[in-house]
Amino acid sequence: MQPMLALLRTFSWQDLRHHPWRSAAAVAAVMLGVALAFAVHVINASALDEFSQAVRAVNGQPDLELRAMQGPLPEALYERLATDPQVARASPLLELSAVAQTVDASAAANSVNPARTPLRVLGADALLLPPMAPALMPRPWDGADRFALFAPATVFVNTAALQALGLPTSGPQNGSQPPTVLLVTGLQQRVPVQVAGTVAAGGAPLAVMDIGAAQDLFGRQGALTRIDLQLQPGTDTAAWQRTLRAEPGWPANAVFAQPGDAAQRISNLSRAYRVNLTVLALVALFTGAFLVFSVLALSVAQRGPQFALLAVLGATPRQRLLLVLVESAALGLLGSVLGIALGTALAATALQLLGGDLGGGYFAGVQPALQWSAPAALVYGALGVAAALAGGWWPARAAQQLPPAQTLKGLGTAASQADRGTLGLVLLAGGALLALAPPVGGVPLAAYVAIGLLLVGGIALLPWGMARLLAALQPLAARHTLPLLALERARRMRGSAAIAVGGVVASLSLAVALTVMVASFRGSVTQWLDAVLPSPLYVRSALSTSGTTGTEAALLPAGFAEAVAQLPGVERVQPLRASPVQLSPTLPALAVLSRPLGDNPAQSLPLVGEPLSVPAGRVAVYISEAVVDLYGVRPGMEWPALSESFRPFARDGHAQAAIFYIAGVWRDYARQSGAVAMDRAAWLRLTGDARTSDLALWPREGADTATLQTAIRTLAATHAGHTAGTGDHGEALVEFASSGAIRDRSLRIFDRSFAVTYWLQAVAIAIGLFGVAASFSAQVLARRKEFGLLAHLGLTRRQILTVVAGEGAAWTAVGAAAGVLLGLAVSVVLVHVVNPQSFHWTMDLAVPGGRLLALCAAVVVSGTVTAWLAGRAAAGRDAVMAVKEDW
Repeated sequence: MQPMLALLRTFSWQDLRHHPWRSAAAVAAVMLGVALAFAVHVINASALDEFSQAVRAVNGQPDLELRAMQGPLPEALYERLATDPQVARASPLLELSAVAQTVDASAAANSVNPARTPLRVLGADALLLPPMAPALMPRPWDGADRFALFAPATVFVNTAALQALGLPTSGPQNGSQPPTVLLVTGLQQRVPVQVAGTVAAGGAPLAVMDIGAAQDLFGRQGALTRIDLQLQPGTDTAAWQRTLRAEPGWPANAVFAQPGDAAQRISNLSRAYRVNLTVLALVALFTGAFLVFSVLALSVAQRGPQFALLAVLGATPRQRLLLVLVESAALGLLGSVLGIALGTALAATALQLLGGDLGGGYFAGVQPALQWSAPAALVYGALGVAAALAGGWWPARAAQQLPPAQTLKGLGTAASQADRGTLGLVLLAGGALLALAPPVGGVPLAAYVAIGLLLVGGIALLPWGMARLLAALQPLAARHTLPLLALERARRMRGSAAIAVGGVVASLSLAVALTVMVASFRGSVTQWLDAVLPSPLYVRSALSTSGTTGTEAALLPAGFAEAVAQLPGVERVQPLRASPVQLSPTLPALAVLSRPLGDNPAQSLPLVGEPLSVPAGRVAVYISEAVVDLYGVRPGMEWPALSESFRPFARDGHAQAAIFYIAGVWRDYARQSGAVAMDRAAWLRLTGDARTSDLALWPREGADTATLQTAIRTLAATHAGHTAGTGDHGEALVEFASSGAIRDRSLRIFDRSFAVTYWLQAVAIAIGLFGVAASFSAQVLARRKEFGLLAHLGLTRRQILTVVAGEGAAWTAVGAAAGVLLGLAVSVVLVHVVNPQSFHWTMDLAVPGGRLLALCAAVVVSGTVTAWLAGRAAAGRDAVMAVKEDW
């Protein structure tokens, strides 16, 4: 037993020594797949962990948080909760978004535009921070007034804000004055504040100040954003909340949330993106398994006589099976170890250069540290080994079933047995049924399994399909010697041919599916942009480019849209307002969009289907596809929760909030968390808030765009209280963008988001083409004695190469056709199942025929050239001498 084991080890080692490139190719395939998948996991895990830590630092650890669905909470609510016997502590907070810029006298004098930094301003009661949120406790600099934390117009910033604003971390030196920062919100509010110290909280730039000072500074008297609560031990939280909601006068739009809900919301929002990226990265592992298969198939084919000799010397079929499996496991293990190392390096580089974004936009502005996980590394390493074992299984079975006597004589294996294709049909049917299953926890797990079953089922159906194809082609080749020779050989060895074509089908089907999915998504986004960008010119606050888009800091003042509409050269102006509404503490805030919709909303919104007629006394709203999935509402339903979120505006003197009626669904590719569109007249009637986020502007025919922009800048300066079209430091107050520029920028963002997908697609194609080359090399090199016999029968070398090249072209053409059909089936699942279940939007299927034709041509040319080159090596003088031993 021991001598045989030593012989088997020597056998494998000698093959590795003589063919190192072959093993290196398989190791590289596994390494690449593991590296991509592990890097995606590490990047996303690091970003999510950093975001969660920042949220915990800023929010502290209260038992509950009380927030309003939209707008502020009344300050009287704090008094009610602070005196409640079940409440141990209640901490009021006021959150504001602003743009900060350092006040530099020399810069102002020279009209130099100072750097802008989006800043989260948090007003808090410093006496309540130590037990509630110690990371927010102000730490005055040396020399600062000890009562600075209560002083007006005084802030304490975190390290990120210091770095972004270029301020010294240790405070003013040599008795100099504390630095001054200008906080800008909208066009009309620009307030200077002194930086008196720091806070320990991490994350994005943050400033903390006394809540009373913040209310006075920003004109928010009597308003709170949230109230953090610590309850008495033993309090029944659910019963206590029910008691509060039943009290007369309790605000209907006030919602309680758990401290970890904010991190959970961003985790749920980015989960689909993270899972899809990971699955796409594992595509490289799937194609890598086929490359391992091709490499080991080549190895087994070339070592056929040696395997036969081992059998004669006493190696059992099981030992031959285990020998090849051990080789594949060794390749997988080495590839996995190298892949984990490469993935770690890729993740570290990406985190340093790109942050934790990866194109998805969920962690923009977060600069996380690398979070390396040993269990995750073991999982992805095990996946690499499993992929290699899966790829090595069929060659191992071939080595196990190899007939020693026939192989030593060069007769090869017996013809393939008839295959009825039952297994393939069952797998395809199972994949089709699973594609109809709903998502699990918001992740399309069944759809991913369905894609796997479709791929494996399609490949398993190849021998059956080839048998039918060869039977149909036989009458056509009966009168031609060379085609008949190739056809008969393929008919008797169709199992081996199907294995070679399987690599083509695997790589090409995945490439086709990804190509169609990305093309469909991009085409749908392009059509959507054409629908939502009707005007040639758009105007918005210049603060929107500073990271405050969607916040009150970036709103244009009331009356500005009407003033712009009166300017010469303006034909029409359409204001748009976007406002966040938090209907559920566990779901991200949805956006309420108000814009003029008129009598025909289909002209302003890309509706899915026809709009419904609105009953009397109801306010029409149109929900995006994400709202349908996230909130379980449908057209024709009323939406009481949304109505409740508008009820406080009625108490502020506006008309009673009407009941909202869902009149239609529209496509929105910009907001994965959902959006609700309503007519601007209804928004103004319900809220009385005439501020706007953007203006869509139609210039009059022949109007000079530059002159019009100058007039609008002057108008903005007038509303801001300045005398020129810029702010106090020379910066522009508004910015302009054409619909074409917005469209191009949006498509660039789309392409950046799918850059990883493009790269993974290229990797899959490259691995697949290499697998084609290795598979045909294995098939052709194993036929050297056959070529020698054909030469003795009178065929010239050119004729033999013609037969081999024709076989390569024919089989890769068959594989390309099958790969395209299978890829189209998989793309249907990706477009119509995975994307709606993951991101809650639908799209139209678009098939880029030119790109798919180029892919097929590359595969066919690769297979033909590879077969011809391998045939040249196998049909030389050695092939003639290879049959001498049989004479």
